[in-house]
Amino acid sequence: MSWESSIKAFKSYLKIERSLSDNSIVAYTRDIKKFADYAINLELSESKIERNDISNFLVLLKKSNISARSQARIISGIKAFYKYLILEDYIKYNPTDLVESPKIGFRLPDTLSLNEIDKLISAIDLSQQHGERNRSILETLYSCGLRVSELINLQLSNINFNENYIKVTGKGNKQRLSPISGKALKYLSIYINEVRIHLDIKKGNSDFVFLNNRGTKLSRVMIFLIIKKLAEKIGLNKKISPHTFRHSFATHLIEGGADLRAVQEMLGHSSITTTEIYTHLDNDYLRSNIIQFHPRS
Repeated sequence: MSWESSIKAFKSYLKIERSLSDNSIVAYTRDIKKFADYAINLELSESKIERNDISNFLVLLKKSNISARSQARIISGIKAFYKYLILEDYIKYNPTDLVESPKIGFRLPDTLSLNEIDKLISAIDLSQQHGERNRSILETLYSCGLRVSELINLQLSNINFNENYIKVTGKGNKQRLSPISGKALKYLSIYINEVRIHLDIKKGNSDFVFLNNRGTKLSRVMIFLIIKKLAEKIGLNKKISPHTFRHSFATHLIEGGADLRAVQEMLGHSSITTTEIYTHLDNDYLRSNIIQFHPRS
């Protein structure tokens, strides 16, 4: 197989068998192509790659001033690619077996306080064309702790106004039911029934909740821009994104006494470890819980 054909087959595997999102597949492919370009320059096929070739490639990455986090991501992609080649019997030897990723440490995103969230939402000009839509976007993000991809793909048919929940399609096309606050539902209802109803909705977009003025589904970039502009408007000195609302959602629930397993389910995490990272439980919180609940305390 050529690099081009094996990468194409790998993309199909990621989409069909692993059910990864389009964004994840694009990221994997981009990183593997970097390594493929390096190997092609050395006239090396996939099956001829040795561990030393990968080590030399990593040295080049370091010299290019690529961050340790980006290096780790690229290595992860290459490892996944070679595991696939082994799985399909295209190769017999995995050159990535002993390759180690650089230590990247632990970095937590900023968290918004409830007051900061209120200020962001209050900064929305409701007299503007997209005011009601943007308010319902932020309320939904914070109320449900959604990923940005889950938000832009939210559908009208998945909102249950009577039972106060929405059906969310997360990573790997896994579905979950997420409770949604009455406040968020109120603003969703205003947007859907008083604003969205007047849009000229394009074919194939009729069930998506959040639309642009062309009647098509909002992009991820647009959600980032909405939040960035609001942060600038109120002079918020934090680097925030749609994910900041998800992180704040989990943090506020845990600090308010919510069960970690329940938060895990609401976030759609397959591992409780991931939830612990999002919520960055501090020593004071853990100590207070031990004192409160341990039978010997």
